[in-house]
Amino acid sequence: MTTAPPSVRAAAALTFLQGLGGIALAVALVVRVIQGAASGGPILGAAGVLVLWFGGVIFASVMLFRGHHGARTPVIVTQLLLLGCAWYAYGPSEQQLLGSLGGIFCVVVLVLLFTRDGRQWAMGLEDVNEGDKAD
Repeated sequence: MTTAPPSVRAAAALTFLQGLGGIALAVALVVRVIQGAASGGPILGAAGVLVLWFGGVIFASVMLFRGHHGARTPVIVTQLLLLGCAWYAYGPSEQQLLGSLGGIFCVVVLVLLFTRDGRQWAMGLEDVNEGDKAD
């Protein structure tokens, strides 16, 4: 385990925020059921899925921030899945602002993960000499 470069740590921090947002959405769904929403079963099921998924996202982002190479893939998969959600919000759901902001957020995280330093770290090439970086 090595220290992740700053771009990867920034991506991990942004992904952690996404995880917190997903957990907040799950809490909002549970509150909706408590307040008497019709068909509470499917809503609670969705809340449970959100807690599992975004709990995993939070765990992966913490591990990525701490420098675990294996946590990069779950973060990338999460961004790709949320990019699909952003597309759906932009297009079929006609929520262009929400979809655009969500899509931009996901793309920023992906770009941070695929910077030169991030790719070298992920491949285990972080021990490159400073003189070699100038080439």
